[in-house]
Amino acid sequence: MSSSSEPPAAAPASAPAAVPRRWWALGALCLAVLVIGFDSTVLNVALPDIAVQLHAGTGQLQWIVDAYLVVFAAAMLPAGLLGDRFGRRRLLIAGLTLFLAASLVGTFADSPATLIAVRAGMGLGGALIMPLAMSIVPNLFPSDERGRAVAVMTTGTALGLPLGPIIGGLLLNHFWWGSIFLINVPLIAVGILALVLLVPESRNPAVPRVDPVSALLGTAGLAALTFGFIQAPSDGWGSPLIVGMLVASVLLLGGLVLRERSEEHPMLDLTLLADRVFRWSTIATVLVTAVLMGALFVLPQYLQSVLGYDALGTGVRLMPLMLGLIVAARLSERLVAAVSARWVISSGLLLVAAAMFLGSLTGSTDGYGWTAIWLTVLGLGMGLTMVPAMGAAMTALPADRSGVGSGLLQTLRQSAGAIGVALLGALLAGIYTGRLDTSGLPGPLAHTARGSVSAAQAVADQLHSTALAASAHSAFLHGMTTVLLVCGITAVLSAALIALRMPGAAGRAARQEGRDIANGAADHAQSVA
Repeated sequence: MSSSSEPPAAAPASAPAAVPRRWWALGALCLAVLVIGFDSTVLNVALPDIAVQLHAGTGQLQWIVDAYLVVFAAAMLPAGLLGDRFGRRRLLIAGLTLFLAASLVGTFADSPATLIAVRAGMGLGGALIMPLAMSIVPNLFPSDERGRAVAVMTTGTALGLPLGPIIGGLLLNHFWWGSIFLINVPLIAVGILALVLLVPESRNPAVPRVDPVSALLGTAGLAALTFGFIQAPSDGWGSPLIVGMLVASVLLLGGLVLRERSEEHPMLDLTLLADRVFRWSTIATVLVTAVLMGALFVLPQYLQSVLGYDALGTGVRLMPLMLGLIVAARLSERLVAAVSARWVISSGLLLVAAAMFLGSLTGSTDGYGWTAIWLTVLGLGMGLTMVPAMGAAMTALPADRSGVGSGLLQTLRQSAGAIGVALLGALLAGIYTGRLDTSGLPGPLAHTARGSVSAAQAVADQLHSTALAASAHSAFLHGMTTVLLVCGITAVLSAALIALRMPGAAGRAARQEGRDIANGAADHAQSVA
């Protein structure tokens, strides 16, 4: 279908203020996105078990995580447009149903390849859930309530991130690793029922049609980029395959941008980034997501394979992250009102950097106490960054662009998560395999030990080799601290960018003065069934 045809005019409808039970409806939407936040991290705590039971190496573990993120990111834009055109609630329920079906299949996956395919299916369901849930909010609430509603929604999404490892650990302590997917069943069932009963249908027929060529360019480009990063440590950065993949990714993604810029009604509407509040809020969200997903990829492996905690113990020991997040999320709205989103977000990024730098100082004799300290700081920084940044980005958009804007924001955010895991995982894998001492081991066992620290620990237990276990722990710890150091540097640079470039309170007030009439008109122009 071409994306250049003239879209039909949107029909006028009642104002969002007339929508009854909108705060209850917001609760239903929060339940839907909680599943997404939860499944972004629940698998991390199961990675050591999966590495041993499914014989998965570090590259396969990265793909198990990234298959979800790559498909999620690539399908987000067409999903947002389809929801705007054909009904946001309808496609949101379809996404939850697909997510449920993939979860049930994942429960019984018996190989890394099957699990990767399952995660890709979950990513497709998630691509329907996240942007459509976010885009429904501006159609439920008037302008004066929209900021608070978006903050509540963002907090619900963010809370799922640290909650995943805790519930996952509880399940893994009593059941097999596939049980982590079963928790989705009751959550999704209740979510679908709540959506049917509480959330009105909404659509905007004026959005551009989905362009399959652009969707294909985006999917292939992101997949090629991620593949190149993940496979490079084993094949070598100079290998023809890796160079070819990275070059192909640049050409495909560059072709996507050029095609969309030439379209009269683009699917990837980069003109939304002309709004400085939306642009810099999106950049902050993207950067903190890349840092966070990279950190959460290495941390559960450290707690389980190096410190020796079981799955539940690992999940519980991630609790300081959630506590810090809850405190920061509750404070963020008042802080933004007092000093502007720019300073709250940049301060949050500095806290994230401080946490990463503290984590990078972890030594081989340090116990959990040190980790708990920097995890708490990380939770505070994450809450002060992600909640106000996503809130500012969504409230910067007129209601009739909510689906497209939410799709763009979430596409960039999930792409950053996939690239963060791929890049930082590649850095970790390169350092780990380079420093691991496998001398004296038979070839097959040496190959297994180089796959991941969890596999090396299993080999060490099998051979009763304390030397191999010590070497694996030391190699992994060195890789982890390097990853955290890189994350810290990235967070500092991000904080400086936001502080220097994002509009402050004065810029926000001037911008709002020019948007009040447009926002009021947008409230009355939405089709709320």
